[in-house]
Amino acid sequence: MRILLIEDDTVLGAAVRDQIAADGHSVDWVPRLDTAAAAMKAAAYDLILLDLMLPDGRGVGFLRTMRARGDVTPVMILTALDQVSDRIEGLNSGADDYLVKPFDLAELSARIGSVARRYAGNPNPIITHGALDVDLASRSVCRDGEPVQLTAREWALFEALLTRPGQLLSKSQLEEKLYAFDREIESNTIEVHVSRLRKKLGPGVIHTERGLGYRLGSP
Repeated sequence: MRILLIEDDTVLGAAVRDQIAADGHSVDWVPRLDTAAAAMKAAAYDLILLDLMLPDGRGVGFLRTMRARGDVTPVMILTALDQVSDRIEGLNSGADDYLVKPFDLAELSARIGSVARRYAGNPNPIITHGALDVDLASRSVCRDGEPVQLTAREWALFEALLTRPGQLLSKSQLEEKLYAFDREIESNTIEVHVSRLRKKLGPGVIHTERGLGYRLGSP
């Protein structure tokens, strides 16, 4: 997934960013609401992690504005505000989850996965696709019962296709799943990763629609 982290605490922000990256996600980290708004105009995100107290305003107002314009991107609030009234306000403003600081990074990872699965329409973390058994929670794959080792970028690409069965994803859409703003990509990056995935998972797992993009193959 591509995740936008809106957090002005440099220590916590760095820890969350590193945790997300270690989980195989792409993350863009911004410390202010105005830079967050600019980032959202430039890229499509699968999830937003939102602090409520930021230098240029309150996260709740930012969230309400998002929902008012019809933006349904999942939002998880990360905040030190722990009163029940704060939680109610955040959830009623359109948040999908609410995590109080300080929190365990492993719990953050689990909650990110849970929100992502709900939005993908399948809350079950276990998916069987032909000879493949995929655990979305642990980000692991077995082929005919044997574990398959995927790199973080291979997993991100495969997850994007797996959670949108039958949908055609363009090369640019897949590139957004793999990289953050400050990383350059080569013109053949997607083709290289798809080739490697086919070798590891089977030749029919990913279908190419020439000139259009890629889709998950039939089981």
